Amino acid sequence: MARFDAVLIPGGGLTPSGELMPFVRERLRRAAQHEAEVYIALSGGTTHAPPPLDARGYPILEAIPGAKYLRELGIAQERILTETFSFDTIGNAFFTRAAHTDPRGWRRLLIVNSEFHMPRTEAIFRWVFGAAPAHGYELTFEATRNEGLEGAALEARRKRELASLEEVRKLADRITTLSELHQWIYSEHGAYAWFLREGAFRALAGPIAESYGAK
Repeated sequence: MARFDAVLIPGGGLTPSGELMPFVRERLRRAAQHEAEVYIALSGGTTHAPPPLDARGYPILEAIPGAKYLRELGIAQERILTETFSFDTIGNAFFTRAAHTDPRGWRRLLIVNSEFHMPRTEAIFRWVFGAAPAHGYELTFEATRNEGLEGAALEARRKRELASLEEVRKLADRITTLSELHQWIYSEHGAYAWFLREGAFRALAGPIAESYGAK
């Protein structure tokens, strides 16, 4: 079995009660089957649903239940890290690189995500981790089953993913350095530019809401 420096597991939304979505659990189970120095659960939440609250009234950051589940699967907690800054897949990649892999020199990375999300995930991670200054990242991708997501919800999400993939490709063509990416994230991206957040954080409706944990 291949050994990786880190296995990265993007988030996929929480239920209103703060539980991991079934397809996210499937990602985490697959991640735990691989040998790596560390396992990194990604995501602070989503712009498409308000964060669930814990018993004390505090927001549940998605990567925390992910990390706890990895521990339940037998991964030692000192080998589990979290990335809790992001609200989308671009943020997953950018903040993981900035907070973890660049500083620690982890270069051999496995990214595990659901089949419906994998084409856009691969495009984003290759773009972000290939942005200058390049550090010779070796990226491997592994898709998992769309556990618990089917029918109209799965079809709606696949259509959304395809449309978003085209936007990612356009962005990757014009933004080629980490400096440019940082500027874009904090000046044009609604999840991170403070003056755009009011318009970006909107609950979804219809079948696609199921794929983000929204109801």
